[in-house]
Amino acid sequence: MADRTRVFSIKEINRYIGMKLESDGLLSDVWLRGEISNFTHHSSGHMYFTLKDKDSRLKCIMFASHNQRLPFIPKEGAKVLARGNVSVYERDGNYQFYCTSMQPDGVGSLYLAYEQLKRKLQDEGLFDAVRKRPIPKFPKAIGVITSATGAAVRDILITLQRRHPSVPVLLFPVSVQGTGAAPSIVKAIENMNRLGEVDVLIIGRGGGSLEELWAFNEEAVARSIAASRIPVISAVGHETDFTIADFVADLRAATPTAAAELAVTSVQELQAKLAHMESRLTQMLRMTLQGRQERLARLRRSPVFLNPRKYVLQQTQLLDVMRERLRNRALRLAERNRVNYRNLHSALSRAHPGARAALASKQLHLTSARLEASMAAGMKGKRLQLLSSMRQLDALSPLKVMSRGYSLVYDEHGNKLVKSVSDVQLGDLIHVKVSDGQLECQVWGLKGEA
Repeated sequence: MADRTRVFSIKEINRYIGMKLESDGLLSDVWLRGEISNFTHHSSGHMYFTLKDKDSRLKCIMFASHNQRLPFIPKEGAKVLARGNVSVYERDGNYQFYCTSMQPDGVGSLYLAYEQLKRKLQDEGLFDAVRKRPIPKFPKAIGVITSATGAAVRDILITLQRRHPSVPVLLFPVSVQGTGAAPSIVKAIENMNRLGEVDVLIIGRGGGSLEELWAFNEEAVARSIAASRIPVISAVGHETDFTIADFVADLRAATPTAAAELAVTSVQELQAKLAHMESRLTQMLRMTLQGRQERLARLRRSPVFLNPRKYVLQQTQLLDVMRERLRNRALRLAERNRVNYRNLHSALSRAHPGARAALASKQLHLTSARLEASMAAGMKGKRLQLLSSMRQLDALSPLKVMSRGYSLVYDEHGNKLVKSVSDVQLGDLIHVKVSDGQLECQVWGLKGEA
């Protein structure tokens, strides 16, 4: 055995085979037809059984989470149509069928077609609540598409007549069972939409088997209902029956009778509601009138109405008092205004423009003379200060010093003043500034002080 060869455990190889089976597109979702044998409904809720036909058999398991939704109870020997996937039970190394749904055989093909169409239309959004239209509360006319001879049409018409006899009903007889039923229903929906004489369509029939209700599971019927401009109420079968038409319709009724009840409001209910509202309105008006009458009675008993002259005389007396107050206030205000006038006149006389102008002119002359004298004194002091500063500056000027034989030495660039022998080296060019010019020199020797 080569070193590079890997040795697998039994669990690993079973898991690998299981992964291969589960990744297979066919085996991950497959329908099987067979007969149940060795059926056991375990206390855990899981179902263990074998599916067999005349040539072979396959072990199966259906977990409790799936079999709780079964519409029937599986039994030994029952022929069924089962859906699920094939995988491996790792512990025993056996492959088996994991069942997720099951139907009695015989309606299996129809059920498959039903499920496939349902999934297709649902993916297209035909079942979405957002596209469903509300049913008019008070339709002007109702269209009924169903068989002319069945119990459904009788129940619908009787219910509509009983609940709202004044609403017209337009019946469009169709075949609701058999090969020509679906085209007949589609044509009726199209004709009703073309006529445009009704506000609501009731489409349905009485109860029956899956085969008998199949016309309402046809794709053409579903798309015709979805395309209808008139809101559609579906009324197919009994309460437990669901068809594709129920999912596409704007509203589903459990029975044809329920559809008629949903289509119109009962006249008796409306009359009862109107009577109730009328009673409440009458009661409210009576209470309002009673309140107004009580208020009027209180006003009549008021002293103002019992002895009006007394209140008029009181108001007259109050008017005299107010008139006297107004006159006194006007006199006080006039006296105050006269005093203010005299004070203002006196102040204005004192502030006459001529006198103020003469005083201002005199003050201007005095101020001008003081300003000129102050300026002259200031100029003299500044002049003396300037002469003194000039003498001091002249005494401190480097040129003055250099005129006595001194000079200034700069480096070869003329930027830095040479103050020590350490600032230059042998051979450096230096600039020597004297009182009347500048010398260009070169250092030939260095000698520092001891």
